[in-house]
Amino acid sequence: MAMTAKVLSLGGGTAGRFNFHRAVPRHNQEDAGPETRYRQDHLRAAQAQDEGNILSGAVVRSERMKAVFRLVEKIARTNATVLIGGESGSGKEVVARAVHNLSLRCERPWVDINCGALPDHLVESELFGYEKGAFSGAEGQKPGMFELASGGTLFLDEIGELDAKMQVKLLRVLDGVPYYRLGGTRKVAVDARIVAATNKNLEQAVEAGTFRGDLYHRLNQVSIQVPPLRERVEDVAPLAYHFLHEVDPRLELGEDALNALEDHGWPGNVRELRNAITRAAVLAESWEIRAADLSLRPCPQGPVARPELKSQLGGLEEQVIREALEKSGGRQDVAAGLLGISRRTLLRRLKEYKTRASTEVCASPA
Repeated sequence: MAMTAKVLSLGGGTAGRFNFHRAVPRHNQEDAGPETRYRQDHLRAAQAQDEGNILSGAVVRSERMKAVFRLVEKIARTNATVLIGGESGSGKEVVARAVHNLSLRCERPWVDINCGALPDHLVESELFGYEKGAFSGAEGQKPGMFELASGGTLFLDEIGELDAKMQVKLLRVLDGVPYYRLGGTRKVAVDARIVAATNKNLEQAVEAGTFRGDLYHRLNQVSIQVPPLRERVEDVAPLAYHFLHEVDPRLELGEDALNALEDHGWPGNVRELRNAITRAAVLAESWEIRAADLSLRPCPQGPVARPELKSQLGGLEEQVIREALEKSGGRQDVAAGLLGISRRTLLRRLKEYKTRASTEVCASPA
C-alpha cells in the first residue's frame, strides 16, 4: 500500500524561498497593498509546489522515521501485537494510529486508553466493563474497551503502568481467553488487535520484577522504536510548519527561527515543539516569526568545555562533515542524512568553516 502523498514541503531547500517574504505587522495586514498581497500569494504557491511526505497522517522527512513507517507498512496487515517504545512526546500514538489506518481493520473501531491516567481500581472496569450493580454507582451495564474495539484496534498507552493484577488478566485476554465483566456471569469473547506503547524500558522492568516477562513477550511480537526528535533533525522544520499552519496559515518562520529550532535539543520531543510553535504564533507581533519569538529555554548542559577543547571538537566536527561529503560524492542532502542533521544545518556549518578559514588567513603574519 502506497503511503506517500503530496503535502507542503517543509524542509530541505524550502527556507530559501521565504527570504523574499517581508514581515508585515499584524495590525497592518488587512491594509497591506497589492505588492504585499502578491508576495503572500506567491509564498503560498511556492509552499504548495514543494513536496514533502505524509505517511499515514504523519509529517515525516527524516530517513529514520521513513524506516519506521516502512516497518509499520509491513506489519499493519498482520494481526501481530505491536509494542511501541520511545520517549514521552516522540510520536508513539501517531505510529500506533498508522498501524491501524494501514491495517485490514481500518474501517473498524480505534479505541485508546492511557493505562497511567486512571487509578488502579478503575482500569479493570474500563478495560473489561461491568454489569449493573457490580459496585456502588454501577446503574447499568457498561461494555469495556475490549468490547468497544472488537474487530478493530485497542491502543494501550503507557502499558508499563499496569499493576501486577491487571497484567495477569490482560495476558489471559491476549491469549484469547474469554473474560467476565465486573459482576458478570457470562463470559465475553472479543477480537481486538492490541497495540501498546511505553516510555519505559520493559526489559529492565522485567528484570526488576515490576513487569511480567510472559506479558512482555506476548506484547512484543513486533516492536517499533520511535527515535527522539533530537535524533531526526530533518523532521523539525516540516513539523514546525505543520503546527504553525494549524494555528494560522499566513504565518511564516524566519531563517533565524528555523536555525534555532533545529539547534534545540527538544527534551520534550514533538509535544514540546508543538507547544513552542503555538506559543510563538499567538504572541508574535509580525507575520514572520523570529528566533526571539520562540522563547526556547536552553537544554541542560554538562560542564563547560575549555576553549582549547572546544577548538579541538570543532576541528573533529569539520573533519567528520568533510568525510561525509566525500562519501556522498559531494551531495549535501545525502551527507546530511549520513550525519543525522538537516541540510540547512550542514550548509550553516560549511559557511562557518569557510568564514573561520578566511579569518585565520587574514590574521596570519605576512
